[in-house]
Amino acid sequence: MTIETIETIETTCCVVGGGPAGIVAGLLLARQGVDVIVLEKHADFLRDFRGDTIHPSTLELMHELGWLEELLRLPHSKVTAITAEIGGAPITFADFSRLTLRCPYVAFMPQWDFLNFMAEKARAYDGFRLRVRAEVTDMILESGRVAGVRARLDDDGALEVRARLVLGCDGRRSIFRRRAGLEVLSSAAPMDVLWFRLTRRPGETLPFFAPGRGRVLICIDRGAYWQIAYVIPRGELEAVKAAGIDALRDSVGALHPELADRVHELRGWDDAPFLRVQVDRLRRWYREGLLCIGDAAHAMSPAGGVGINLAVQDAVAAANMLGPTLRAGRTPSARELRRVQRRRELPARLIQAVQVRAAGGLYPRDLDDDPADHVPLSFQLFQYIPALRHVAGRLIGVGVRPEHIR
Repeated sequence: MTIETIETIETTCCVVGGGPAGIVAGLLLARQGVDVIVLEKHADFLRDFRGDTIHPSTLELMHELGWLEELLRLPHSKVTAITAEIGGAPITFADFSRLTLRCPYVAFMPQWDFLNFMAEKARAYDGFRLRVRAEVTDMILESGRVAGVRARLDDDGALEVRARLVLGCDGRRSIFRRRAGLEVLSSAAPMDVLWFRLTRRPGETLPFFAPGRGRVLICIDRGAYWQIAYVIPRGELEAVKAAGIDALRDSVGALHPELADRVHELRGWDDAPFLRVQVDRLRRWYREGLLCIGDAAHAMSPAGGVGINLAVQDAVAAANMLGPTLRAGRTPSARELRRVQRRRELPARLIQAVQVRAAGGLYPRDLDDDPADHVPLSFQLFQYIPALRHVAGRLIGVGVRPEHIR
């Protein structure tokens, strides 16, 4: 009989999840002198088809930390405007060029590069620890308070971390949603997504957003290849798969004839992983000893790529507001945790409303529907009122209530 070895760690803040919210929060708390451990269930950050947009507001935070020039030495591409080709006519619906920030553009950079960069910066602080292959499986409760977490280690060992505060940054499938009894409020997302990549030729350009009957193609320039989101109506995955992989290839080639000679690179469904789009939020982001931020608190649609931006902004707000209490060796009160939610809830709710309601008409309602037949009036106005493009650029690029490093 094997006796499981249990490792025990005591710390001030335990961050669960090594995504943008978790790594940024851990770094900023350690920068203030708080003892922090970040638990990440995977061995590294290398996962394909994660959101790869770094928004102007996040780049501004990098400037405030003094790391912007170094970050921008990593491979990336810049987008100063987002243009959709609808009904054969290009419509620019977000223009970042007039933002009064150091980087008036969205940088497309592999998320694992960004996370590796931030983790390396965090390791310069004595109080920062990152444990990989540590999958959190449960909470530790003491007198109704979350006093830490239990994790399963990759070597079949076990880990207990006790902390004054647990930050739930483990995404839309956060264990804390279930285990902490936090109520989830859902919205009906209009689409689901298949992700895949196709080779990109040097100098090749494609419209970022191109709708067709029953689908939309979103093409992201990743240098050597196109990262493509094949957007389908919600709940239609089985019908798309039943039509066969050849039908998917033909659909891509019909919408973008330039890619027709490369669709054979889609060898099967394993090359096109599925993402069920989820838009929801917690009614309450916290309970005593626990605060959820990022996707764990408010799962976003991939529309506009704003989920990463909101997660980073949440992390900055949490570090700014809770860091002094943790640094002093005190446990944040429910009132302090509620203050973080109150500051960050409005931006999340407004962006979700835009994603589900205002932008919903840009996507097909069923497999026979062409979004060009029902472009929302608000998007048609972008053709005639250029100022609206700059308003949308600010909403996507900066967001509502942007945070700054204290």
